[in-house]
Amino acid sequence: MSVLRTRLLPPVLAIAFAILLCSIALVISGANPFAAMGAMAGQLFEGTTAVDTINSATVYYLVGLAVAIGFQMNLFNIGVEGQYRFAAIVAAIVGGALNLPPVLHAFVIIVVAALAGAAYATIPAVLKVTRGVHEVISTIMLNSIAGGLVAYLVSVDQFGVQQGNSVSTEPIPASGQIPGISFGAAGTIFGFVVIAGLLGFGYWFLLTRTRFGFELRASGLSPTAAAAGGVSAKKMTVITLLVSGAVAGLVAMPELLGRDYAYGINSTTGYGFTGIAVALLGRNHPAGIAFGALLWAWLDKSAVSLDNIGIPKEITTIMQGTIVLSVVVAYEIVRRAELAAEQRRVGRALATEPASVREGGTL
Repeated sequence: MSVLRTRLLPPVLAIAFAILLCSIALVISGANPFAAMGAMAGQLFEGTTAVDTINSATVYYLVGLAVAIGFQMNLFNIGVEGQYRFAAIVAAIVGGALNLPPVLHAFVIIVVAALAGAAYATIPAVLKVTRGVHEVISTIMLNSIAGGLVAYLVSVDQFGVQQGNSVSTEPIPASGQIPGISFGAAGTIFGFVVIAGLLGFGYWFLLTRTRFGFELRASGLSPTAAAAGGVSAKKMTVITLLVSGAVAGLVAMPELLGRDYAYGINSTTGYGFTGIAVALLGRNHPAGIAFGALLWAWLDKSAVSLDNIGIPKEITTIMQGTIVLSVVVAYEIVRRAELAAEQRRVGRALATEPASVREGGTL
């Protein structure tokens, strides 16, 4: 019961608190909070909204996993944004240039993306273990550099081709595309959702069933204790950032291989920062991250329904931010409550013991 309370109560409290605050904001602005919540819920079952929500959640899930891997060792990998953009442009260039059999072609593109993401994450990893540069500083700088690299590589003078009013990489042939799961008029779910699920399982297995996962979590909880047990902090830092970068390299793959088939200047950006919020919502657990990704994607899609009834769509952004802050606060409140309860239980147990037992004597 205590475990369920510790795990389930904080997110429930956080969501309830976020809804309450947003309702207050709606009332102050003169809008009906019940109408807003009803419109948001009803929008999910209209047109392709449900499928679009799942597709967005697939991307958010991948970026959430990439961030969570770093969080497990108290590494704040803000560079996921730059890592996935660099990996996407490299994978798109390679994928458009190759002519391989189906399945193999897509597999090669995915491997290239993972390797490119890991390679870009190598820079902050090496800087941290050799020069002591904090990963937040180095990855923020590398995000900006990645934007410049994408702009340079996708230009018509390099690997870009003119696509109407936009410039993008050479389209990836059908052999390199991943077919989606069609639901008719409701839309098509990215086929990459299966791979995302497998990555989530692999993340769980790595953390809970392998020695590396144990050393990773131990290093995050207590670097001093881990070092005393023979775990190299520098080695774990490098490996963790490389694994995080490899997963980050796959963030753009659902859209690249399942919808766009090319990468350009106008491709969606900003996923890396959303992943930080999703990882915090999910408390770095694969199932929690999935829930956080779905919730975030649903709020994104619900903004249109609010616009339709004359309510500012920015209310969903307020709700997203409030939920993240509420989760952090709620978990801390529950943690302190559990700690206080445990101290009271220990106190009662000691109070009921005979004095001779407390003093180490015999009756």
